[in-house]
Amino acid sequence: IREHKGKLEGLTMCYIGDGNNMANSLIVGGLKVGMHVHIACPDGYHPDPSVMAFAAEYPDHFMLTDKPMEAAKDADVVITDCWTSMGQEEEKKTREIAFADYQVNKELMAVAKPDAMVQHCLPAYREQEITTEIFEAHADEIFDEAENRLHAQKAVMVALMERK
Repeated sequence: IREHKGKLEGLTMCYIGDGNNMANSLIVGGLKVGMHVHIACPDGYHPDPSVMAFAAEYPDHFMLTDKPMEAAKDADVVITDCWTSMGQEEEKKTREIAFADYQVNKELMAVAKPDAMVQHCLPAYREQEITTEIFEAHADEIFDEAENRLHAQKAVMVALMERK
């Protein structure tokens, strides 16, 4: 995000989807660096209670809603993730129903800022959590995120291999 926006503090980051590990990390990280964090997820898929307790310390910078359009309003960054993560395959049909209204699409992006960027941790399932149109329009930003994650993972591997 900093690579594309030049800063983090003061930006509004919106996450649309499951209140799982991605949402939990984005809430803590975003709030710690001074971002406004908006999370939209359906009932039953909220972030971890300990993360919600942390976010309660930032009432002017945090929003949890079940309305994606409300979360995306005036966002500088819109982030999503797949609806069904590894190990949840048996929940696929249930999740497709629960998340049907949680798609990053042209209508949702219309309420974000005109220069809003999009992030997705991949793999992306086009026409589910993100439309092909939005994915392709923001592919450079999405693949920059993947590239940065690769370098971070390599650094972790080096650190672990150097341990004796």
